[in-house]
Amino acid sequence: MSKRRLSALLAAIVVGTAAPVLLPAAGASAASCSSYPNWVAGKSYVTGNIVRYTDGKAYIAEHDNPGYDPVISTWYWEPYACDGGSTNPSGFVVSEAQFNQMFPNRNSFYSYNGLKAALSSYPGFANSGSDTVKKQEAAAFLANVNHETGGLVYVVEQNTANYPHYCDWSQPYGCPAGQSAYYGRGPIQLSWNFNYKAAGDALGIDLLNNPNLVQTDSSVAWKTGLWYWNTQSGPGTMTPHNAMVNSAGFGQTIRSINGSLECDGRNPAQVQSRVDAYQRFVQILGTSAGANLYC
Repeated sequence: MSKRRLSALLAAIVVGTAAPVLLPAAGASAASCSSYPNWVAGKSYVTGNIVRYTDGKAYIAEHDNPGYDPVISTWYWEPYACDGGSTNPSGFVVSEAQFNQMFPNRNSFYSYNGLKAALSSYPGFANSGSDTVKKQEAAAFLANVNHETGGLVYVVEQNTANYPHYCDWSQPYGCPAGQSAYYGRGPIQLSWNFNYKAAGDALGIDLLNNPNLVQTDSSVAWKTGLWYWNTQSGPGTMTPHNAMVNSAGFGQTIRSINGSLECDGRNPAQVQSRVDAYQRFVQILGTSAGANLYC
């Protein structure tokens, strides 16, 4: 069993019985603008509602509101893709409304702004290849994160009895934050002193001495998830990022994250959980899932 993925397995075992039931995905984007209902001033809207404004453009509700003007109240509304337009003026292929739709019961620690702030650390993430590939990679990352954290609910590993096990004293730098300080944290459940050291070195953050940053700073937590996604192959043969941009398929991202415990028939239920989330998320983003979903 890979030490690097042990905490993720433990987290998955814990959340397997406690994970919230996610809501079904809404319809895909990129329909005709004229297909959406006209916006009505003073009418109540909930997050995810899509309307056609008086200028003919579509807007999606980022937050519940009592019929605020989409052009004036931009905190409540965001332009929405229709008639072939761009989906998100922020530059990230997942809008805040779509993120909230994916994770309706998420812990507030896992904020959309924290994720966006982390993107600059790996500018190629969800920003390589065609629009379809960009959306597929974003959906793949978030689907795996969904599985590891029970729908972005858990920030730290739930089994505290395992906390002292993640210090490898054979490393020359030891465990300066304490033997029990390197338990699983964040969207990919970063664990072990050597992984905190490697991630911190790559990100320019002293995580070896300050591992708690991964559970107190949302952008740092997201950065550690993106570090693994973009640079580590784990038990696989490629990074999850390369798996998606080179069309190897979603199944290879599972293999790179927890393949030694789930792939090749070892735990088909866990694999299916990841695939189900991925299929929901690509639907929300209005794209296809592609081939090779399983490992």
